[in-house]
Amino acid sequence: MAEYQHLKHEFAPVFNNDSKILILGTFPSVKSREQQFYYGHPQNRFWKVLSYITKEPLPTTITEKKQLLLSHNIAIWDVIASCDIIGSSDSSIRNVIPADIAGLLAKTSITAIFGNGNKACELFQKYTAPALTALAQTSAIQKLPSTSPANAAWRLDRLCAHWQEKINPFLIP
Repeated sequence: MAEYQHLKHEFAPVFNNDSKILILGTFPSVKSREQQFYYGHPQNRFWKVLSYITKEPLPTTITEKKQLLLSHNIAIWDVIASCDIIGSSDSSIRNVIPADIAGLLAKTSITAIFGNGNKACELFQKYTAPALTALAQTSAIQKLPSTSPANAAWRLDRLCAHWQEKINPFLIP
């Protein structure tokens, strides 16, 4: 049986001063940690969904992924800076130290925050929203269905349509 590891988030958020949308995950998967970039599992549908809603070619390299995000004023990060976790299991997460999302918001023009799945939203509400409210920053998060391969209830076409409906009002063409 796998054991808990105490891990620190090892790579930076992707953003610039013009970022308008923030998409938050929980904590990098084993595959993402190996690649040192977000949504690295080959079956994760995050990059396919973003490619669809931005009408851009599917990015394959980290450079292309960053370009896709920044050209549409999208920032990505995770709610957790460090935690104890077993493998990639969000349900095993404990001993959370949250990421400094308030600091990120202060450096950007973010007006909308989205959670990639239930757990990202739950962790945001527990660890981040109270600090943002205290700083009079936006503390609302909109839940999107997870792009994880574990979310088999959502086929790719349904995921794309739902994400597009939620995110498009905030997208810069």
